[in-house]
Amino acid sequence: METNRKSLYPDVTAAGGLGPAMREAAQLRGCDTGVAPWAVDVVVIQTARGFLAVDPETEERLFRLSVRIPGFDWEIGSTGDLGLLVEAVAAWRDGTPFDELAEGFGFLELDAFVGALERGDPTSSQWTELLSSDFNRNQWNLLRRLRADEVLRNMFPTITHGAVRLQVDPLDGTSRQVLVAELDGERCEVMRVGVPEATWVGVPTGDLIAYLRAALNEE
Repeated sequence: METNRKSLYPDVTAAGGLGPAMREAAQLRGCDTGVAPWAVDVVVIQTARGFLAVDPETEERLFRLSVRIPGFDWEIGSTGDLGLLVEAVAAWRDGTPFDELAEGFGFLELDAFVGALERGDPTSSQWTELLSSDFNRNQWNLLRRLRADEVLRNMFPTITHGAVRLQVDPLDGTSRQVLVAELDGERCEVMRVGVPEATWVGVPTGDLIAYLRAALNEE
């Protein structure tokens, strides 16, 4: 398999790995992919629209590009052209609108991905997943209470160290988000992630929904 990979990806082999090859190709084209200096064979790039992952095929020369957020992984296209790949990654990272990306890079297949975002599928599917997993049984009551609210059910939920994390934008790790931990039937603790000197604040259960709505809708 290693011999086959070398024959399919001589540029990657010569550069010392996928990461160095992408950095070299981007430098030649004057663009920035955000590939970390330490990335060698595994390339996952953090962007404002999710993590981009690049995976080379083993049977043919093809770089598969996918978007990853917690619980989801969409393949959005593939190409054998490393130069075209890095230009597309750089454009995605720069925030180029989806329609312009699709028009400028014919190998990208964004209809299903964009459609899922517009329908809110990632968020609703994530709620269902968390509420059907026995691993999260201790958080089920809190999750049900949060999802019952017409505003909070539109926030993307994950579980972090036993606390429920609600995030406004599932693709943007810097978007407004809170952590919620249930102490007992009367009180919860909430932390506003990303604010200066963030700390846990006790909130009466009866005030929880209003508190979270305010925290997640602040500008």
